[in-house]
Amino acid sequence: MHLRGFLLGIGALLAASAVFFAADEPKLPPPYATPSANNAPHVIPKPAGATLNVPSGFKAEVWSDDGYVRPRFMLLGPSNEILLADSGPGMRAGQPQREGKIYVFDQNKNRKVLIDHLYQPYGLAYLNGNLYVGESDSVKRYPYNSKTMTAGPGSEIISLKGQDTHHWTRSLLIHRAGRKIYVGVGSASNVDVGEDPRRAAISVYNIDGSNHQIFASGTRNPIGLHWYPGTDTMWAAVQERDDLGDDLVPDYFTHIQPGGFYGWPYAYIGAHEDPRNKGKAPAGLIAKTIVPDVLLGAHVAVLDFAFYTGKQFPAEYQGGAFLAFHGSWNRSMRVGQSIGFIPFKNGKPSGDLREVMTGWMIAPDQREVWGRPVAVLQIPDGSLLISDDGGRKIWRLSYSGK
Repeated sequence: MHLRGFLLGIGALLAASAVFFAADEPKLPPPYATPSANNAPHVIPKPAGATLNVPSGFKAEVWSDDGYVRPRFMLLGPSNEILLADSGPGMRAGQPQREGKIYVFDQNKNRKVLIDHLYQPYGLAYLNGNLYVGESDSVKRYPYNSKTMTAGPGSEIISLKGQDTHHWTRSLLIHRAGRKIYVGVGSASNVDVGEDPRRAAISVYNIDGSNHQIFASGTRNPIGLHWYPGTDTMWAAVQERDDLGDDLVPDYFTHIQPGGFYGWPYAYIGAHEDPRNKGKAPAGLIAKTIVPDVLLGAHVAVLDFAFYTGKQFPAEYQGGAFLAFHGSWNRSMRVGQSIGFIPFKNGKPSGDLREVMTGWMIAPDQREVWGRPVAVLQIPDGSLLISDDGGRKIWRLSYSGK
């Protein structure tokens, strides 16, 4: 990777990233300060000599690269087995393709297909002998034996029929008490008014799928959901909207306030009204728009994150969040295709974002990338696994101090 490209990418991302506290008012550029770019990444094979850049003492290596189509979310099972959702091809000629799979790996990295013929599986959750799988049009529950790594027939507990357009990932999170399941569903459009209220929202259901309620709304694509370790505080990674210029609207990372409204499609990052929906919001709603905790920069396309609780990495990483930036099409100078880190103290962000794993893009002013990170999973030895649906592999980030 070119040094100039590396520095440009770091600078662009960090300049647009910040931690905000209650009294802060984020300073954003006006809409259309720059033209809206159509600059989708072009995935290429890994160039000769290309490497991933990590901090001193860390090592990035391929953990698995065996025939994946679209490896995405990962989950650590109750016996420390690793489950992976391979979302498959999704749509062909406008028709759903039920070719997604859930893989399971034992502790020796032996892999087998646990469940197949799924429609774009993404979110995974486990509770009391059941594996929950979020497909684009449903949430299903499967009896699951972690010792034999086998699953029985699935049953639909939540129908999302007709919601499989545009943002198709379904993030799942089960409450620590085990009585509730949360489902993140992204919008069906960029900024359209009048969508199904379950879209661009985090919904909560009883664990059997009954008693639906909206937990938080206005979250354009709440694609990562996790509890802060040892608490009942939900944190979410949210992808924001496009077409307002290079530096609007920042994706964000925030704790979720029950009943909170986060702006979409009328406003963003507090009471910044979206010019495309000017005057359309219900009375008083824009003023209620919550400013998120951390702005990640526009168009980084944040997907997932993991709070670090392991013993392998240095103490400065303890309790902090590692985030996966998939990268977007809507910025003239490329950002993303990286793993970032935000330190935490006393359960709150305590410093600005810094990138800890870069190199998948050739340069910010080129379309070519050779990897696109998706999900982050801490495994029992304290290292991290990172799925990459561009390179179709899983990476391992470890630390030895050498």
